[in-house]
Parts: sequence; C-alpha cells; structure tokens
Amino acid sequence: MLSTLLHLRFPFSYFLLPVYLFALGISPNFYGSQLIWSFAIIHFMLYPASNGFNSYFDKDEKSIGGLKNPPPVNTSLYYLSLLLDVAAIVIAYWKINFLFSIMILIYGLVSKAYSHPSIRLKRYPIIGWVTVGIFQGSFAFLMCYVGINSFEMESLMQSKIIIPALLSTVMLLGNYPMTQVYQHEEDAKHGDKTMSMLLGIRGTFIFVQIVFAIAALGFVLYFNNFFSPQFSYAFLISLLPVVLFFMIWFYQVWKDNTKADHSKTMWLNFISATCLNSFFIYFFLQNSHL
Repeated sequence: MLSTLLHLRFPFSYFLLPVYLFALGISPNFYGSQLIWSFAIIHFMLYPASNGFNSYFDKDEKSIGGLKNPPPVNTSLYYLSLLLDVAAIVIAYWKINFLFSIMILIYGLVSKAYSHPSIRLKRYPIIGWVTVGIFQGSFAFLMCYVGINSFEMESLMQSKIIIPALLSTVMLLGNYPMTQVYQHEEDAKHGDKTMSMLLGIRGTFIFVQIVFAIAALGFVLYFNNFFSPQFSYAFLISLLPVVLFFMIWFYQVWKDNTKADHSKTMWLNFISATCLNSFFIYFFLQNSHL
C-alpha cells in the first residue's frame, strides 16, 4: 500500500499548481466551495491518478519526478489510479458542472495515452512534448478556469483567457524537457525517445533558455496590456532565483554532463514552482477584492 501511495506522488502536484493559481488570478466568479472542490479534484485526484497510471506502465527503476528511489509497482496502483480518475469525473459533475467533468475526462485519457503501451506518446519526442505542453498548459489552464468559476464554453472565448492559456503552454514547453534531462538512460531502456534525448543534455539547457525567454516576454506583454506594468516587474523579479539557479547548474553541466541529475532537476522544479506560486498568489490578491 505504501508503494502505491508513493507512486501517486501527491507532492508533485505542487509543481503544477502555478497553472491553477494563474487561472485563479484572472477569475471573476469564484466562491469558496468552487475553489475547494476544483482544487481538490485537480490536485488530489486527477494529477495523482495520472502519476500513478504512468508509473504503473513505465515501471521505472531509477529516479523519476518526485521519487528518487521508486519502489516496484503492483496492480493496486493501476486500480487505485482508475478509481481516482472516476471519482474526479463524478465529483466534477456533481460539484461544478458538466463541462468541467468532460475536461477532467479528456485530460485523464490523454495522460494515459502518454505512457500506455498501445499508444505511448512518450516514444515520439515532438508529439509527446507538444501533447504535454498543450494539455498540462493551455488545456489545464482552461480546465482550472472552468472549475474555479463554474463557467460554460462560451465564457472561454476571450483573448484575456486564451492568451494566458497559450502562455501556460509555452511555459510547459520550456519546462518539460528539463524534467527529462536526467532520464536519458532509463527512457532509452524502455524504447522511448524524449524531447530532451533529441536535443541532447547541453542542447536541452540551451533550448529551455530560448523558450523561457519567449515565455517571459509573452507574460510581460500580457500583464502590460490587460493589467498593469507592476505585474510585469513583479513577474520578472520573481523569476530571478530560478534564472540564477539555472545558470549556475548549466555552467556545471557544461563542464560535466553527469551534473544533469535528479536532485538538481527537482531543486529547479521546486524553486521555479515556489517563485511562480508566490507571484500568482500576489497577482490573485491584488486582483481580487478581498
């Protein structure tokens, strides 16, 4: 049972929390119950279910995101993951609305396609990378926005909503190869070819710098146009610890590829998530009339 709980990787949801907080920051129609239920469904049911399902089929023996020494998986992980998925879909319909429930279902199906052997998008570097970027970025942002506000589809068709959804995807497209940079050997053993493997270790770091620069520019333009330059400045300042850690680590990796390890990757994820979560909480508090 302990092995099953570990593979659900509940703490890993912290790394995906910025997307939810970004959606919350621009939400005009939230109530306490919607916040509690949408947050719980996404972070304590949907994301852990995806983690567990993917772990079951990956059967990694070396470090993975959120687990330095993953224990062996068993069938209880598979069934509990499916149970969490069903619970998320049912409760989303019961407590929020039909659209949110359908989006939870779609997200769960796509996440399963990423590692299920019959499809396994993880085998294809570009397709897998784009799929993760879209569904953990834009789609997740819109899903969070619907869950928080209990809105229908027509409420999403605004530039103020679509642009941050797209920015979330750009951020994920930059972040995701970094989560794969230490797993080249393990992924190759499974016959997978990730985006980071395609780019190479040094190439991954260079590529991520370029994508994050584009993302940062996009966020600055968005905040300047729809809100206030103060948020642009705050956003850039919040990223300084991330940039500093990344550049020091990049310097170490440039001299020695073995420095691209699990520990440094998790530290980068933690620092990045903490900085972004802090910024988006500040953004939410400034934009809500609390």
